[in-house]
Amino acid sequence: MTAPTSSSTAMTGEAATWHLKPVFSARALFLGILAFLLLAYSGHRMQIDDMVGRIAGFALVAIGLQDAPQGTSNEEGVLESMFPLAVSERTPVDRIADFDADALPPFSHLETVSVEESALDPDTLQMTTKTIEKTFLVEPGGYLLLVITKIIETIEIAVWASLFAVIVSLPLAWLSARNYSPHRLTYIGARAGVSFLRAIPELISALFLVLAFGFGPIAGILALALHSAGFLAKFYAEDIEAADRRPQEALRALGAGDFTILRLAVLPQVLPSYAALTLYILDRNVRMATVIGLVGAGGIGQELKGRFDMFQYDRVGTILLVIFVTVLLLDQLAAHVRRKLI
Repeated sequence: MTAPTSSSTAMTGEAATWHLKPVFSARALFLGILAFLLLAYSGHRMQIDDMVGRIAGFALVAIGLQDAPQGTSNEEGVLESMFPLAVSERTPVDRIADFDADALPPFSHLETVSVEESALDPDTLQMTTKTIEKTFLVEPGGYLLLVITKIIETIEIAVWASLFAVIVSLPLAWLSARNYSPHRLTYIGARAGVSFLRAIPELISALFLVLAFGFGPIAGILALALHSAGFLAKFYAEDIEAADRRPQEALRALGAGDFTILRLAVLPQVLPSYAALTLYILDRNVRMATVIGLVGAGGIGQELKGRFDMFQYDRVGTILLVIFVTVLLLDQLAAHVRRKLI
C-alpha cells in the first residue's frame, strides 16, 4: 500500500476545512431586523395599516363580498356624478355677451326649458319659488372641444419648458462635468446651481412665479423649465464624464481643443442618452403642467380645479380622460422617436 502523496494530502486537508458560506451573515441579519423595526414604526406613523385595511375593504365591496360601510355614500356619489362624461356645453343666453340668435356657432341650437328659481320677495321679505322659461345655447361637443384646447395649451407649455431647459442645461452640463469644467471653483459653483434648480419643486416655484407674472402660461413655462434644467444638466454632465476616454485622448494628442473634442468625440457617444433624457423630460413636463395649472400657471389644470371646486364631476371626468389619452399618445410617440434615434 503506497503512502499518499503530498498533493493528495493537501487536497484532503482543504476538503476537511472547506465549508459553505452562510447565506445571511450576522451583520446582514441585524441590519435586516433593524430595517424591519424602522419600517414598522414608520408604517404606524404613516397609517399604512389603515391604508391596507381600507383598500382591502374597498376591494371586497367592489366584488360584492362585503356591504359598503356607512359614510361612503359621498364617495359613491362623486363617482356616480362623473358619468356620463360631459361632452356638450349648455350656456344660458343671458350670460352670453352680445348674443345673436341669428349667428349661432356651428352645430349648435337653442333650447328653452322651464326652470324653478328662488328669489326674495321685496314685499313680504320671504323666499319665493317661481317657474320661468329659460333659453340655453346647446353646443354638442362644445365642452370636449374646450378641454382639447386646454390640453393643447398644456402641451405647448411643456414643449416650451423643455426647449428652454435643454438650452440652459447644455452649458451647465459642460461647466458641471469634472473633466471639462474650466476651474474647480467653476465646477463647484455649477454643481451647486444645478442642485438648487433641481431641489425646488415645480409647484413651489410656480406659486412665486404666478405672483410675479400673474395667472397664465408664463409662470408654468418658467417653473417647469427651471426644474427641468437642473435635472437635465446633472445627467448630461454625468454622461460627459462617463464617455469613453480613448477618442478624446486621440483628438487631444492631435492638438484639438475642448469644444472640438466635445463635438467630435463626446457628442456622438452621449447623443442617444441625451435624446432619451429629453423625451422623458418632455413627457414628465406634460404631466407636471397639469399639476402646476392647479395654482394658476396655465393649462388644463386651471380648468380641472375650477370644475372640481364647483362640484361639476362630469366635467372633471372628461378632463381626466383627456389627460390620460394625451399622456398615452405622447408615450407612444416618445417610444417611436427613441427607437429611431437609439
